[in-house]
Amino acid sequence: MQFPLSMSDISLWIAVTAIILLVTSELISPYSEQLGDFVIEKSRLRLVALVLGAAFMVTVLLRVIAPI
Repeated sequence: MQFPLSMSDISLWIAVTAIILLVTSELISPYSEQLGDFVIEKSRLRLVALVLGAAFMVTVLLRVIAPI
């Protein structure tokens, strides 16, 4: 049985998720002082977005080194 997603599908999914998380962390930033504490910490959200960005870069490097 084959895995239904290719490396490019996974790379695209990771990139979109990282962009969404970075935009969300930037949109939460100005409102956190006015509305109090959020359930989601913006520093943790940015950290996860940066980790996903690094994972995207790894997938891109894997596709460059070993194209299928």
